Amino acid sequence: MRPPAGERALSVNSHETMHVCGPCGGEGEDPFLRTSPPPESLPLCSLHTYDGLRHMENGTRKSWDFMQTHDSVSVLIFNTTRHCFILVKQFRPAAVYMCEWEKSQPEKVKEKVSEEAGKDASKGGEPGVESAETETDNAELDSGHIQDIPPASVGVTYELCARPVDKPDLSLEEIARQEVLEECGYDVPVTKLRRITSYRLGVGVTGAKQTMFYAEVSDENCVGVAEGSRQASEGELVEVVKVPLHEAIRFAYDENIPKTMGVIFSFVWFHSNMSPKYKISTNV
Repeated sequence: MRPPAGERALSVNSHETMHVCGPCGGEGEDPFLRTSPPPESLPLCSLHTYDGLRHMENGTRKSWDFMQTHDSVSVLIFNTTRHCFILVKQFRPAAVYMCEWEKSQPEKVKEKVSEEAGKDASKGGEPGVESAETETDNAELDSGHIQDIPPASVGVTYELCARPVDKPDLSLEEIARQEVLEECGYDVPVTKLRRITSYRLGVGVTGAKQTMFYAEVSDENCVGVAEGSRQASEGELVEVVKVPLHEAIRFAYDENIPKTMGVIFSFVWFHSNMSPKYKISTNV
């Protein structure tokens, strides 16, 4: 699994401006407020990112920060041989782990933010300062000077097999098939992928679209990729895990198990749509 939906973070500063067109066709200012002229080389019906977004909403001028990301695909994988779902478990340093870290020491976070703001204001772009500070921070971590750090386990989440749509020459189904093979080790024909639905992710920050598929596999489809392994060249450490069918609904609603909304939705979808085939009780 790649970083969430192929993130390509923009340098965003809500105090600066961004041009947003009116309705497609480039005509009109409503409902958006133009704060700067668009580049001549870009079509007026596009969303042009500068350093932030400002618009009028119900008579109030507002500003937003956001990230531009790839759309993505996800796959609910069901192993018919073992009657279990195939998920992946992955450490998410940003933002899952950091959210837990901030909650564990809010006062330290405030102090750190104030300290960093002071450093940014004082260093004035001096070369070498940032790298030196990074080395100092790493040394503090290695020597144990930073206390009360939550365990890495708080940043681990259970997720569907997924990847960004970052190959324009491939269909969504082909991208999904590749990821199931590379990440979970199952070779599934494109024709066996069933499209469930699509939806928006992170609507307050990214708004990217994810398309979810369903794939049935068997032990015969497994091509021998070792579970818990990942190509080191991709810089990922992903563990493949199995969730027994009879435990899926309990798993979905157990708030002590960190998981994505895609896992919950897909398990409920399976029990609503596939239960007659597998004679499953859908009682929660």
